[in-house]
Amino acid sequence: MTQPRPKSITEPFIQAIAARLAEDKPVRRNLPLWGRLHIDRQLPFLCVYRLPPRRDDPGTDRLVLGEAAYLQAAGNRVLGKQLSSLVQAIAVAQGRVFGAFLVIEIWSSAEIEDEPADKAGVRRPAFRIVHSGSNAVSSTVQALEESLRAGLIRNQSPTVEIIPSRRVAPPGLPPLLSTREAEACGAVVLGLEVRPVYRDKKKGTLYPLLLRSVHRPLYRAFKQAFFEFTRSNTSHLPPHYHSLGRRALVKAVWRIDRQLAEVSNAYDFLLAVTPVNSHGAWTAFRRSHFEKTPRFVYRPIPVAPTLLKRKLFAISIERVEDPGLARIFREKQSEIDRQLTGLLDRETKRFLYTSLQLFGEVNDGLLEVATTLLDRIPPHSREKSAARVGAAAFAQRAEQEFAVFRQAFPEFSAKVSIRKDIAGLMVSRGNLLVAADINVPASRVEALIQHEVGTHVLTYYNGRSQRFRQLYSGLAGYEELQEGLAVMAEYLVGGLSLPRMRLLAARVIAARRLTDGASFVDTFRELDRKYEFNQEIAFNITMRIYRGGGLTKDAVYLRGLIGLHRYLHKGGELEPLLVGKISAENVPVIQELLWRKVLHPAPLRPRYLDDPQARKRLERARASSSVLDLVDTRKR
Repeated sequence: MTQPRPKSITEPFIQAIAARLAEDKPVRRNLPLWGRLHIDRQLPFLCVYRLPPRRDDPGTDRLVLGEAAYLQAAGNRVLGKQLSSLVQAIAVAQGRVFGAFLVIEIWSSAEIEDEPADKAGVRRPAFRIVHSGSNAVSSTVQALEESLRAGLIRNQSPTVEIIPSRRVAPPGLPPLLSTREAEACGAVVLGLEVRPVYRDKKKGTLYPLLLRSVHRPLYRAFKQAFFEFTRSNTSHLPPHYHSLGRRALVKAVWRIDRQLAEVSNAYDFLLAVTPVNSHGAWTAFRRSHFEKTPRFVYRPIPVAPTLLKRKLFAISIERVEDPGLARIFREKQSEIDRQLTGLLDRETKRFLYTSLQLFGEVNDGLLEVATTLLDRIPPHSREKSAARVGAAAFAQRAEQEFAVFRQAFPEFSAKVSIRKDIAGLMVSRGNLLVAADINVPASRVEALIQHEVGTHVLTYYNGRSQRFRQLYSGLAGYEELQEGLAVMAEYLVGGLSLPRMRLLAARVIAARRLTDGASFVDTFRELDRKYEFNQEIAFNITMRIYRGGGLTKDAVYLRGLIGLHRYLHKGGELEPLLVGKISAENVPVIQELLWRKVLHPAPLRPRYLDDPQARKRLERARASSSVLDLVDTRKR
């Protein structure tokens, strides 16, 4: 139900808001004519935007959205005093809790014809910080300035100018609070003028993508300014600037999260492009003396991709105010779109282009690491144990790991299924699928358990424990970090063997050969003859790469391990990466959501994190300079 818009800001209206703030309750109210007041909880700041009464100002109002406390209002002269009374009441109510209160008002600068522009006609981003010269906010002004300068907008550093002025207000509007009013309610007012590079200066046409690029660094700068003001001028000591962000999210966020998850969960992309006749295809390939490209058979696709796309793009992500969440949702929407296109193009040459968009290509750096591994590791390296483990025994070991997780998280409901229609191991919807003909070395069982269960199943259920469904269905591009974590888990339990590293390197080689235009048979022959892989293993590597029409996903195992190793080497922590199925690019957003208490700590953690030997290996990995150091690659 839409909240009615009041005709004026009355005294009872103001008192009701002040009462809710005194009780630390959230406020979300429509204002007269236009605008909204949103205050998440008791906070010592308010971000304000007033709509200019005599000129259009598209886009600027969105720059305060996502803040934990913001006010958008019409810059109407009649409402001016009412609006001032409202802000004073908010400052008094919040000031009682914190001892001081900050108001930052933002506005766009007037269009100037001779502003410098690049070849595309886009002007250099610029900000002006307007302040009264009060010593109370000198460090806040500095924090705001430094953060704005550090943020790149369209690959340009903005100019930032500091303007001391007794009058802090947009052109053509009276100050929100006079000096006397601000002093009376314990408030300090800062102004921030932004050059509106996000719209055409002649026609006023809005550039939505450019607006987002301005909003992102501004969003961060606001937080750091609020953080510095809070620490320097109030009784509150926030642990991190992100902890001052929004905790209460509007209903649109949860609705969009649910809608995206519903579309994403309507199909299983990897299962849809995994052959169901891998054993029969191998037999036929061997009978052809490895000369004839095998024919793979796939499951029927259980959805109509075009209809799902219609449903996908009906999701109104533009209603999400939080810029970090909006970006996550947009990226997921784009990824789902590409996956659905891939389902339409399965078994055609076009499928490869979808794969490259989803999983990327093998660049020369990754190829060099893979080639070095294959050169250093002897072709006939053996696993530590000659004993083998079949499907039933492996499933039993997985069930033991599941039992541990159930004790820590009663909602854990994963199952193990032994299947004849898959090859190897696979996790789907949090369940472990085990190929009926699996036959793995006993020395590799624990590594595979921690890869599949201790990483893929664990992150699925850690994601399920959160309200955000994207965390278990998977953020866009999550596979690379997921597989990097899974392979690192193998190393931490002492199971990242030489044959395993050779296998990961071979997948990279095969993916590069695919994109270079090599045929299935040519790639198989290279793995067989040049790199001396067992012929059935060479077939399985090639099948995984060429399935569906060409899938480069298997290159993410080694690439993800390299990226994770780099992250750990720089001091990054491992456990926060297990909160769900997230991508490396979204780690900062996830950390922000944890600080804001939108997310809670994950209930499940891998058992190896409590193993002293695993901890030693983790420190060894941190100290090593290259992923090549994770295994002994010296020739024997």
